[in-house]
Amino acid sequence: MKTIDEVLLRMDEIVAECEQKNSRIGYFAILYRQVTRRIKKGIELQEFEDNLRMERLDVLFAGRFIDAYDTWKSGQKPTKSWDIAFEASKSSSYLVLQHLFLGINAHINLDLGISAAETMGSKPLEGIQKDFNKINSILAELVDGVKTNISKVSPIFGLLIPLAKGRDEMLLNFSIQLARDGAWKYAGEYYADLDRESLIKDRDLNISNLANKLIRPGKFLSFLVKIIGVAEWKSVSNTMNQLDIVAHRSI
Repeated sequence: MKTIDEVLLRMDEIVAECEQKNSRIGYFAILYRQVTRRIKKGIELQEFEDNLRMERLDVLFAGRFIDAYDTWKSGQKPTKSWDIAFEASKSSSYLVLQHLFLGINAHINLDLGISAAETMGSKPLEGIQKDFNKINSILAELVDGVKTNISKVSPIFGLLIPLAKGRDEMLLNFSIQLARDGAWKYAGEYYADLDRESLIKDRDLNISNLANKLIRPGKFLSFLVKIIGVAEWKSVSNTMNQLDIVAHRSI
């Protein structure tokens, strides 16, 4: 893929495939397609410091998710962090937000830093930092929109959001802000390192440990997850459609 339009075509195919197969990978795919649409709109409106460069970054960034998905679908192993997210999609015992955060964990904490460094090539990495943060802001806005409007899909979680007063991420031990900060630090390490393959393996191991904490958050949080999960929608396709509506409204 070389253009954002090609990325969107492939994302449409993945979303349709997930809906047809009742795959919970579709939860992240729905959200990420809306992120990509929002970035395309931003490029058209000249919102970024370098709009052509942003398209390159988006294509590289999206390509890592798509490659991981295709690798896993073929029966091979993608990165550990993506493998955990994809394998978790087979289970109905995890919350919708757990599936979303598993995808975001792999994509921001591992893929984004690599994509940013490779976008810049030999040019100074600092040149892309503002646009790097912009991608994270767009994703965070969409996730916040989903969390705020998730009461239809997940009534009990929807009730907890107002009570948490901005601390709702603690319920799942995941912070997009922390992920973004860590991703930028990793981008610098990846940019400067000559042995990038080893660096990716080490980073992937650490991020996969975070993924395991997301699906096994401890006794108390696991208890809360079970309670919340009782009232969540069980239909994958209906949940995907509702997430698409919510994410679309958020942009």
